[in-house]
Amino acid sequence: MTLAAFLVLFAATLVGYMINRRAAQAIRAGGTRLHSLENFHGLYSALTILVPVFVFLLAWLVFQGPVIDRIVMASLPSGTLDGLGTGEVQLILAEIKSISRGTVFGTPEDWKLAAVDRLVTYQSLSTALMLGLVVVLAATLLYFARLRVAAEFRARQQVEKITSGLMIFCSVVAIFTTVGIVAALLFETIKFFSMVPFTEFLFGTSWEPQIPIREDQIAAEGAFGAVPVFLGTIVIATVALTVAVPVGLLTAIYLNEFAPRKVRKVIKPIMEILAGVPTVVYGFFAILVIAPAIRQFGQSIGLDVAPNTALAAGSVMGVMLIPFISSFADDALSAVPQSLRDGAFALGATRAETMLNVLFPAAIPGIVGGVLLAVSRAIGETMIVVMAAGLIAKMTINPLDSVTAVTVQIVTLLIGDTSFDNPKTLAAFALGMMLFIVTLLINVLALRIVRKYREIYD
Repeated sequence: MTLAAFLVLFAATLVGYMINRRAAQAIRAGGTRLHSLENFHGLYSALTILVPVFVFLLAWLVFQGPVIDRIVMASLPSGTLDGLGTGEVQLILAEIKSISRGTVFGTPEDWKLAAVDRLVTYQSLSTALMLGLVVVLAATLLYFARLRVAAEFRARQQVEKITSGLMIFCSVVAIFTTVGIVAALLFETIKFFSMVPFTEFLFGTSWEPQIPIREDQIAAEGAFGAVPVFLGTIVIATVALTVAVPVGLLTAIYLNEFAPRKVRKVIKPIMEILAGVPTVVYGFFAILVIAPAIRQFGQSIGLDVAPNTALAAGSVMGVMLIPFISSFADDALSAVPQSLRDGAFALGATRAETMLNVLFPAAIPGIVGGVLLAVSRAIGETMIVVMAAGLIAKMTINPLDSVTAVTVQIVTLLIGDTSFDNPKTLAAFALGMMLFIVTLLINVLALRIVRKYREIYD
């Protein structure tokens, strides 16, 4: 039924476009001059049908499930849910839905089977009603749009208004989504700092968030000093950028200014393939190839190297980041006006001098953007760090030791118990908020650098 509703919407949109377009063509064929072209009349009808009906469909699908669930649970025999917690009620609802899909374990009670019948009935009625309302609404809007076709009707302006409204709506959704994410992080972070002192989290040097979750569970009291976690993230990101930035920039410079066309045609696709490799594949490569190689080499020269190291994780992560930096730098260098190159060559500069003294400084805004993207990827990477660097937070800057990162700890803290009423799970939100703040500061710094150089070279 849902697919049928979307098909009806698509058909009504197409029919509305054709009807209004032909009506406008008929008016023009009669010798009357139209204010707007025929295509705008068709687009007006299509948008008039598509936008309201699509919004109606989305709203119906979003609210249909919760409303039906509430009705079904309210129709259960009196006393069935008395004394049950929220989790137990959710388990009963999940069992009823599972039975309705044909998955049955054991012999369900009669009241559950009756609830399943009501659930299936309500779902069928809801989808049928949705389809009927879509047909009625689409037909009404189609008729309304057809009535607007006239020689003096400003269809182009109406289409532009609807399109502008859609763009403004999408912008507002993006803004409120960002605000919602920040608000969720901030709310849970405030709850965490009401249980753990801010100074302990920000300056503490011991990270052991394992605390007792149940009364009968034996566990440590927990320590939430996040300095080792931040330090591990910095070490891994530094190693990654040490590998990625020079290699990426030199690759971009070579491909843009010195490489023959045949070489560029070969290297460029290979770089793009590196950008498309899943991070879990890099993680496997790090743990199976790079980490053992680093350990064997370290032992051969008398160094104590851990099985999982920041060097292995950071090196592989740096290889992953090379295409991002290289692509941004290449695009930035290609965007530099040819007149700057010609002027440098006319003054007697070599190709190397032109690149270092003219092209590279002019391309700094794009290069900074590439490096910024690489920093964000390095800070936010999880899988490679989990597989190659480790899970234990250590107060060390030794790249040959095992460390952990902020994103890894966030994933670890949210596995298992997910009730957000204890410091263990709330610590994930505090780490997320710190990660958000650091990323924001990096963006602000990068924007300042970009604006400074743009004032010189624009």
